[in-house]
Amino acid sequence: MKYPGNIKAVLSLGIDFMGFIFYPKSVRYFEGDLSGIDFKQTKKVGVFVDEEIKKLLQIARKYGLDYLQLHGKESPEYVRKLKKEGYEVIKVFSVGKDFDFGVCRSYMADADMFLFDTKGKLPGGNGEQFDWRILEKYDLNKPFLLSGGIGLEHAFQVKNFKHPQCVGVDVNSGFEIEPGLKNVVKLTGFIRQLSATR
Repeated sequence: MKYPGNIKAVLSLGIDFMGFIFYPKSVRYFEGDLSGIDFKQTKKVGVFVDEEIKKLLQIARKYGLDYLQLHGKESPEYVRKLKKEGYEVIKVFSVGKDFDFGVCRSYMADADMFLFDTKGKLPGGNGEQFDWRILEKYDLNKPFLLSGGIGLEHAFQVKNFKHPQCVGVDVNSGFEIEPGLKNVVKLTGFIRQLSATR
């Protein structure tokens, strides 16, 4: 998210999390102002890629972030330091067909959630979907978010995806008019389809 009016419109949909990207190389890089915006129950998530901890914490305090989402090669020790500062941490893993979920084990003690995204050229934001059947191999007792190229056309697929540790979906480029600007009509339709009873 980047634009105040769009941020408020998406917040009105009652979403659980809203992400702001603090990775300078991203076209969605956020350096705006969130003062005066009522987030109510929505958690503010800062997205980072191998950021220096001191700078990350400065940004987190400036924007009153609730969660820190880590898309780089951050170590378990890195995550532990952020936890000691009082933040919830989402550690992201890029999943390909040969992904070994064993790499998640060293983060079990400190990460609050995992996020599984599609392995691609960029650290997130590739807009592509991976084969969700790979997640049948995930047997750790840690909740995760499903991500990677999810759009309105995947609502039925998302609704019928079943895994005991999946607690939500992370959507982005599939609902954009342009980088950082979300299509509220599409998001509304997606949420309605997920909420509808059969």
